[in-house]
Amino acid sequence: MTVVSIILGVILIIGGFSCMMTPGQTLLSTGYFLGIMMFVYGIFGIIKAFQKRNTILETVVSVLAVIVGLVALFRPGSTLAIDAFIVFMTAFWFLFRGILSVVLSIRMKDVNKNWIWGLILGIICAILGLYSFAHPYVTALAVGFLIGFYFIEAGIDLIFSATLLKSVTDGNKIG
Repeated sequence: MTVVSIILGVILIIGGFSCMMTPGQTLLSTGYFLGIMMFVYGIFGIIKAFQKRNTILETVVSVLAVIVGLVALFRPGSTLAIDAFIVFMTAFWFLFRGILSVVLSIRMKDVNKNWIWGLILGIICAILGLYSFAHPYVTALAVGFLIGFYFIEAGIDLIFSATLLKSVTDGNKIG
């Protein structure tokens, strides 16, 4: 199992660098990836429904997930809409998080003497959100880079976890 984990970790790292080299294409692939995820999630939810372990609402959500997944996979242009949704949700998240940080740091002014850092970072985050709305292509590239960075981090984590597990199972002490 350790060898398989190391191989998968290396593949993730290579995939991460590939994503970072082509961030636009990476983002365009996320619509398909989310479509597949929704389809699989929906199928498992429907299976759970037949096993009588789902509520009606969970079953309806599962059926809708299958439908959305199928539409995302087989209807031209729908993945592009999902990709655009991801970009604008990222911009909204930056803006919302920045405003929230500004408000919270001002409220913490009397309690925390370092409140100014939260205010500065909140302003920067809000500006980044506004910039992301104004320039969605740059945001799309950033999302592609973040996906690549996540793959690299996950690959490194998988390799370290496998080698750590190997040293523990071999009786070596970590310390």
